[in-house]
Amino acid sequence: MTGGKVADGGILYDGTEDDDEDVIVESAAPVSVPAIDWNEGGTAVHGLKGAELIAEFVKKLPNGPGVYRMLNADGDVLYVGKARSLKKRVGNYAQGRVHSNRIGRMVRETTHMEFVTTRTEIEALLLEANLIKRLRPRFNVLLRDDKSFPYILITGDGRAPAIYKHRGARARKGDYFGPFASAMAVGRTINSLQRAFLLRTCTDSVFETRTRPCLLYQIKRCSGPCTHEISDEAYRELVQEAKDFLSGKSQNVKEAIAEQMNEAAENLDFERAAVYRDRLAALSHVQSHQGINLSSIEEADVFAIHHEGGLTCIQVFFFRTGQNWGNRAYFPKADPQLSGAEVLSAFLAQFYDDKPCPRQVLLSETIDEQELLAAALTEKAGHKVHILVPQRGEKKDVVDHVVANAREAHGRKLAETSSQARLLAGFAETFKLPYVPRRIEIYDNSHIMGTNAVGGMVVAGPEGFVKNQYRKFNIRSTDITPGDDFGMMREVMTRRFARLLKEEGKPDRNAPAPEDATDAGFPAWPDVILIDGGQGQMTAVRGILDELGIRDCVIAIGVAKGADREAGRERFFVDGQPDFSLPPRDPVLYFIQRMRDEAHRFAIGSHRARRKKEMVKNPLDEIAGIGPTRKRALLQHFGTAKAVSRAAVSDLMAVEGISEAVARLVYNHFHESGAE
Repeated sequence: MTGGKVADGGILYDGTEDDDEDVIVESAAPVSVPAIDWNEGGTAVHGLKGAELIAEFVKKLPNGPGVYRMLNADGDVLYVGKARSLKKRVGNYAQGRVHSNRIGRMVRETTHMEFVTTRTEIEALLLEANLIKRLRPRFNVLLRDDKSFPYILITGDGRAPAIYKHRGARARKGDYFGPFASAMAVGRTINSLQRAFLLRTCTDSVFETRTRPCLLYQIKRCSGPCTHEISDEAYRELVQEAKDFLSGKSQNVKEAIAEQMNEAAENLDFERAAVYRDRLAALSHVQSHQGINLSSIEEADVFAIHHEGGLTCIQVFFFRTGQNWGNRAYFPKADPQLSGAEVLSAFLAQFYDDKPCPRQVLLSETIDEQELLAAALTEKAGHKVHILVPQRGEKKDVVDHVVANAREAHGRKLAETSSQARLLAGFAETFKLPYVPRRIEIYDNSHIMGTNAVGGMVVAGPEGFVKNQYRKFNIRSTDITPGDDFGMMREVMTRRFARLLKEEGKPDRNAPAPEDATDAGFPAWPDVILIDGGQGQMTAVRGILDELGIRDCVIAIGVAKGADREAGRERFFVDGQPDFSLPPRDPVLYFIQRMRDEAHRFAIGSHRARRKKEMVKNPLDEIAGIGPTRKRALLQHFGTAKAVSRAAVSDLMAVEGISEAVARLVYNHFHESGAE
């Protein structure tokens, strides 16, 4: 085949006429996004689009499984789908039959297609889920607010393993237990496990430099492995007990500890018996804070969906080791015409794309291709995964409980969204805007006497604050006088909108509104920017907007604090209007105050994080050639960075791994003359 392009184990068909053979891939296992295959100038194949274009592609497609992508004239992916037979599935779009409004628009906008063949339909399903999460196509069901879940990590790469809260990639060697629904649940569980198993929670650098036990040892929250208050063998036994407890053997662990407590009491060793008693109480505390529990299964995720009023809520509860480890509500972006089963099926494939799957998945209703999804999750997880829709018994009771939670979360979200829509409409009316804003950006600066200056940007939209759109700007310019708020705002505005122009281009405010606002996605360009400041700040902001030629694209509003900085007496500055205040009890005023307070909170938090980083910065970090190993060796030998700075070259050379050249490098860093 001369017209196709092989990428990531797949073949991309571009529909050219000189295709004379099909190339079938061996596997699509290395899942990544292949490069977009455009003809010259980005035009459609043969100048066709829509159903006619799709019909041309169908002629070249195989009957095997694979994944297809539909793209528009701008190269944006409209839809990602998988098929048992690419030829049959894609052919359905070109048959001229009556489609739903959503499918009809998707077909009409399609100007190009890409295809990846796979060995099996299971591989196609996994690849489809991966591509949807990466590309976020407009017409797919999209899993939103997919924050990573926290886990408990018991490390496995040191003399004395530690127990930590972990979020993100599993790069460190050790055992991971979870997921937990919230960081609070993890913190509470770790606190109880500390009392139960006396595992250390200190960092490795602290552990390796301790010369005496810390306070946690004194209050019986750690067994003191750093200074060998407990033998390595005895500590490993505690670690194993903790792993067993988190792995579902909680009853065995409790029975063993109870037996040790009774044995100590019989030997009249009441102090040791009291230690075991406290450990048992801590384990009971862990289990008593898990809410609803399942006694009939060890691990399962329970999903329930409530689909009403154009809004879908999917509630998930996590059960591990027979305990409830929390729950979370999701509101995926989905076409209202899709059934609950269709939305839930698409959601599950994306949900487990980057998460471990339990042995059982319980659902509130039967989904399409349930057996195929179970087979795909089994292959991905490396163990048998059962997907069930319970009809009776304890499991059915738990599913009903999750359904009730989904219904309640759906109602709360619907009320919040309705309230937000009314506030945005009132905001537009108050400031005489030509349209109701869909994206409002609020800016604020934070610093202490000009040091560690940070600019913060928060974003609000029809569904409230959009936290994945928040941005912080570390003030870099050396020309700004410390404490010059106008200069800081100029830098923030310049960086924000220069980048936006480069990445998105100038917005067309005269373009017609999208047919369906849910299909439009969240806009990149703000309709309104709120600046925490008065006329001076607004002059600086308008100057930047004029320089970039976008003053007519964005409406800038200044919010100045009232007399004596009293809330409720703010003055508003809008281009072309006299400044004014709002009545103290105006709902729009409360709305603006809430957005301004959120920007203030975010800016202060970013400033504090930057300041803390500067405060804990180690002078050894600034020395080129001194990596973590040498830094650790120097600190272990001398105790502090200050002691290192005072050491002579000969003393530095006495440290293991420090040669004469490195010793002189360290010495010269702290001594300008470079001579001893």
